[in-house]
Amino acid sequence: MTGEKDTETMTAFSVNGKRVSVDAEPETPLLWAVREHLKLTGTKYGCGAGLCGACTVHVDGMAVRSCQTALSDVEGASVTTIEGLSPGSDHALQKAWVAEQVPQCGYCQSGQIMKAAELLAANGNPTRDEIVTHMNGNICRCGTYTRIIAAIQRAAREG
Repeated sequence: MTGEKDTETMTAFSVNGKRVSVDAEPETPLLWAVREHLKLTGTKYGCGAGLCGACTVHVDGMAVRSCQTALSDVEGASVTTIEGLSPGSDHALQKAWVAEQVPQCGYCQSGQIMKAAELLAANGNPTRDEIVTHMNGNICRCGTYTRIIAAIQRAAREG
């Protein structure tokens, strides 16, 4: 019927520990639900094809490319964005990122941190090779890979 809201487009899930419902088409990328509907802009749009990692968030603890994750795929799930990684932005990775002076332009950094957080949650003391393998695919156009590795190693030590 014209003029009536289609309730079938509401998708309910939690973001950063808070229950939300987003009124959007089920195939809408999670990235746009997070940025446009929920106004959490720390998650960045990079390539839109799942190739760069700038849009990385966690869904039920697993790092995913939010530009390639349909809203319908997170129905009932728990989503964590960079804003929800720690209440006071004091996660060991966030502190290590500052201490190691990782960002240049900073655009990819929230995705880098979210991918690194997945690694440290599973392996609190990864080797350099494990870090490189896990982070492969998260692109930094400024080329701060050495500092990213150093920050992950610092967070593992100091975490």
